[in-house]
Amino acid sequence: MSTHSPHSSAHRAYRSGIQARTGEVQFQTVVEETDLLILAEHNMSQLALECVDELRGQLKAWFTLHPDFLHSLVPVTVPEHAPEIIQRMAHAGTICGVGPMAAVAGTVSQMVAERLHEHSANVLVENGGDVFMYSNRPRTCAILSDPTHEARIGLSLGAEDFPVALCASSAKIGHSLSLGHGDLVVVRSRDASLADAAATALCNMVQERKDLRHVTEQAQAWEQNGIEGIFAQCGQTLTAWGKIELTAL
Repeated sequence: MSTHSPHSSAHRAYRSGIQARTGEVQFQTVVEETDLLILAEHNMSQLALECVDELRGQLKAWFTLHPDFLHSLVPVTVPEHAPEIIQRMAHAGTICGVGPMAAVAGTVSQMVAERLHEHSANVLVENGGDVFMYSNRPRTCAILSDPTHEARIGLSLGAEDFPVALCASSAKIGHSLSLGHGDLVVVRSRDASLADAAATALCNMVQERKDLRHVTEQAQAWEQNGIEGIFAQCGQTLTAWGKIELTAL
């Protein structure tokens, strides 16, 4: 486990930089530990709430019957009749060699976005640094490796890049368990479950700066599974691979 003291904030101050554009509205959906920031073409708070309630109900029921799913740090096999959210998380964990809960935030983001996209062409769902987006216009997503400073770089995304997931893991930011020492790993994929699990697995690999080379190699090995690109930082050393177009903010 990381020996760093992670930065964490219940107020999620980083969200102040997320701005709705003309023709979009921004709203928040909070159910117990799930806290989503959503951008869409109109306010769908009630639909988002219903979706989150449904997903959390499926998760809780599965945890009760299968507590190993909740606590395991290694892949878990689930039967074909398991709810879709359980299957997505387990599949991503198996690919990346981590427990299924490593994929929970990204999976919730994507499944909520999929539901809302039926009513809005443009949808962004952010869940603790894990984002899934539908968009018909270019976007720029900030990369925040130090919560005490404003983001200085971001990822440029063209209208042709969507839908897309950007999921982050850090040993220094947030409450999530990290076994590494990396400042930040961001993974791009069209599968948010996979991106979230991969971000956790890759961040676990970073004990020192030289490990960033292994992170890139592992990400490339997962390209066949759907990983499209990664950004990683340890100290002052950065690495990027794949469909990662960096821009100054």
